[in-house]
Amino acid sequence: MAYTRKNVTALTRTEKRRFVDALLAVKRRGEYDEFVRMHIEYYTADGERGLRAAHMAPSFLPWHRRFLLDLENALRRVDDSVTVPYWDWTRDRSPDGPPWTDDLLGGNGRRSDRRVTTGPFAFAGGNWTLRENVTDENYLTRDLGRSRDPIDLPTRADLEAALKDPVYDAPPWDSTATKGFRNKLEGWGSGRGSVSWRNHNRVHRWVGGAMVGGASVNDPVFWLHHAFIDLQWSRWQERHRTHRYLPAEPPGRKDPQYRRIVARHERMPPWNVTPDSLDGHDRIYRYV
Repeated sequence: MAYTRKNVTALTRTEKRRFVDALLAVKRRGEYDEFVRMHIEYYTADGERGLRAAHMAPSFLPWHRRFLLDLENALRRVDDSVTVPYWDWTRDRSPDGPPWTDDLLGGNGRRSDRRVTTGPFAFAGGNWTLRENVTDENYLTRDLGRSRDPIDLPTRADLEAALKDPVYDAPPWDSTATKGFRNKLEGWGSGRGSVSWRNHNRVHRWVGGAMVGGASVNDPVFWLHHAFIDLQWSRWQERHRTHRYLPAEPPGRKDPQYRRIVARHERMPPWNVTPDSLDGHDRIYRYV
């Protein structure tokens, strides 16, 4: 039977506590840091050599769907009542509201060093030391809204601009693609600075701190954010029923993207799964 992923605002007090407790248990077991390591490893940019699976590529959505499922399964091995909630950042836009409450993710980082000092993931509590990172900090940091150079969260209109594109992805299949739902949702735009960060990317920048870069998994909000991104893929599929993951076939030898992206029926590392096999999720989970 499929289980349910809920809006974070709909969680009961007990559901919040059980979600947090399961996250802390997975962290104590050392499993959580494996997820951080994996995301750092597969955060491959356009300018780097080799296959891109997690970002700046068509497989951005199925890769993170499987990644999210693996974390959710780890949580459910601790407590089978737990599922990953989603954060609708088009509605819940205040740094003082959900999910930034003391009984869930805790709040913003302090002004001096952006260290999070409230909630269950505060460094002082001794339960959330960062062991895998791309910086020297071993404590969780946030800069909600980016105090020195403020930016806003994406709006419903920003999200709609991605959802209405009927094509899943398009050449050149990377961060410079101007057509296709995938990159409009992932959020790599032209230009420099905040105008180039859209939807998914803009949320990472708005949260700031640990959420910027390959080690963004260190902030538990990563999962709530990506559950909402996963929901958008589901909504896009419902709206454009005749359109599917692209490319259907791998690029040829003369194509710059040869062996650099995952086609519909190719294996997507590090798992022995294809994007096609992750096309739907209704038998596993549903959103409410």
